[in-house]
Amino acid sequence: MPTEVILPKVDMDMTHGTIAVWHVAEGAHVTKGAALFDIETDKAAMEVEAPATGTLHHISAQPGDKVPVGGVVAYIYPADAEVGPMPTASGSGAEIAVEPAAADPHPAPTVQAAPADDAGSKPRATPAARAAARRANLDLADIAGTGPLGRVQHSDVAALVESRSVPAPAVWEAEGGALHVSHRKGDGPPLVLLHGFSADSQSWAPLEKALGPQQPLIRIDLPGHGRSPRRKIGSFAELARMVLDAFDEATRAHPSVHLLGHSLGGALALAIADTRARQVASLSLIAPAGLGPEIDAATLTGITRATRVESLAPWLRRLTAEPQGISDDYAKAAMTLRADPALQAAQADMAEVLFPDGVQPFDLRPALGRIECPTAMIWGRSDHILPYRHALAVGGDFAIHLLPGAGHVPQIECPDRVARIVARHMAAVTAAV
Repeated sequence: MPTEVILPKVDMDMTHGTIAVWHVAEGAHVTKGAALFDIETDKAAMEVEAPATGTLHHISAQPGDKVPVGGVVAYIYPADAEVGPMPTASGSGAEIAVEPAAADPHPAPTVQAAPADDAGSKPRATPAARAAARRANLDLADIAGTGPLGRVQHSDVAALVESRSVPAPAVWEAEGGALHVSHRKGDGPPLVLLHGFSADSQSWAPLEKALGPQQPLIRIDLPGHGRSPRRKIGSFAELARMVLDAFDEATRAHPSVHLLGHSLGGALALAIADTRARQVASLSLIAPAGLGPEIDAATLTGITRATRVESLAPWLRRLTAEPQGISDDYAKAAMTLRADPALQAAQADMAEVLFPDGVQPFDLRPALGRIECPTAMIWGRSDHILPYRHALAVGGDFAIHLLPGAGHVPQIECPDRVARIVARHMAAVTAAV
């Protein structure tokens, strides 16, 4: 009697499986335990082995066909056994009802097994690895398998794809010229804005709208960001000196200004307030760097190294309290601005200098303790990049606003609320004068 080849159950919820590929042609000799065909479900993929040794006949399901669990898909006949009409299936108690898959304009070819005397030449691979290799136009024979008995795993294919797609490190050159500064006219002392690492002055747009058109603004793009020239940075102190020079030039006509910085820009704003105390009327800091050693270095590295939207978006979503805080359109726009490999390389070098080995080596806690101007600190309670507890461990006279439901960029996540805090802070200073 022939041995039935049935569709096995891969997981507890499985009711059907889809034939992915046959490794053995009808009429070929098979050995018990050899790879026979692959099946795929919504949750898993696996290789099905031959339940007996003999000759394969009566294949009733083709690649792409959906088969119920326990359905008979073929028969294996013992050597020298007479092969007649297809037997009546007994494993499931009824003949299977095969659901053909929708037409695929690029169907995966059926892989035919080599004859028994050449069986060793066919690479062993998991279904996921075979699918990945087909998508990448790779020959499984060229991939070294790390699985049992040298079986090619999906990770083996992915590693080869990545090794072939890694571009040569971009070369960039330092540029001359002043940092880019933009202005918005209004009434009263201007608010100077310093953005964070890998952002630019355009990132303030939601907050600017919430503040209203009457608030005058001075925006400074950090070196290697926005429209500012790329510069070699040797230390945080060197960066602070560059930004201070731009601040002095931009505020020359203003004896008094308000100052707001976010993240790295917050650290720079704190450094400026420490050296230009008479000119800074108020200081607002949003999740400032420099108040503790911890920082999510993986996110910084991921953002600087991303070369496509698919690799940038997951890291950008670390900036907000919830992943949906960053839309696909926002990620696409951000990738467009970061399309220049030289820009990415310049920012990566800056990150390596400012955050070596994934820590913050510069400590601005003493500077914060010296600040005498009215200071407000705003921090999202769900900040994944810089922990809000940094604000709680610093001495000084300043207000702390911890925002629930906000991450590292509350000026984007809840701009109206941040604008109210900043506006009240500046108004209180003006009223006290």
